[in-house]
Amino acid sequence: MLKRTLLSIFIVLGCFTANAQSADSVYSKYLDFNLARFQGENDKIVELGESLLPVADKLPEKARINFYFSIGKVYEDNNTPEKALIYYNKVVAAVPDYYVVHRGLGYIYLEQAKEIRNKLYASSDPAVTKKLTDDYNTAARKALPHLEKAQACDPSDETLDEIKSLYKNMKDTEGLNTLDSRLKELSKHCIDILED
Repeated sequence: MLKRTLLSIFIVLGCFTANAQSADSVYSKYLDFNLARFQGENDKIVELGESLLPVADKLPEKARINFYFSIGKVYEDNNTPEKALIYYNKVVAAVPDYYVVHRGLGYIYLEQAKEIRNKLYASSDPAVTKKLTDDYNTAARKALPHLEKAQACDPSDETLDEIKSLYKNMKDTEGLNTLDSRLKELSKHCIDILED
């Protein structure tokens, strides 16, 4: 009986030690990723980040959220916005008042809306025009809440112009007329730095 108890204790301790080493190893990878980012080693950043993605859940929560933002930014900078959206949305879900990620999301969705708008201007088929108009409105409605949060927390003439342009293109005068009150409300809770 004593042998079984000791054996069980050693197995449990071994599992805890293996798990701790695994978490330490993941955090070490996270530090390597950050070091490569800060040193501008762009050729290594994607590789290090992607090797960390499958085990990112082992990072402490704040470090994981920071990592998701960082890898999203890497993808955005490398012109793979569809990948950036995945990680930016995780950050928004965890820290909804972090306006920097809202700016990233807003501009990604804005670019999608602009691409659709360009196709819309080139279309002469009424059925295609109708579908593209609906697609444009959908993309614009995705962009607006993020752009508005970014504008409320860090005002920019460029962002404000883009917001107004989206409302005008959608012919949404109510949204445009209530913009100032929404921005005022959104400005009450702004986070500009993620803690690690």
